[in-house]
Amino acid sequence: MKNYEIMYILAPTLDESSTKTTIESLHKILTDNGANITGVKEWGMRDLAYPIKKQTKGYYVIVEFSAEPKALNEFDRIVRLDSRVLRFLVTVC
Repeated sequence: MKNYEIMYILAPTLDESSTKTTIESLHKILTDNGANITGVKEWGMRDLAYPIKKQTKGYYVIVEFSAEPKALNEFDRIVRLDSRVLRFLVTVC
């Protein structure tokens, strides 16, 4: 298993409980597919460098985990369809 880091930005229109629910559901996608989450950092609401989907702010979250490519493929597939996620980036650590 390789170590990965995902940074994703959630829409600022979500309230606090919706944000927490969304974060938990995204992490559940990874763990259900065999990933082992080693760290989560919530940066909170920040200004974006440029507008994304007509939004100028976003809620930043960074997740560190180890997984097989299957977990990343499933995460990628689901997040691309989720309107609550403005952007995401996967990097290999």
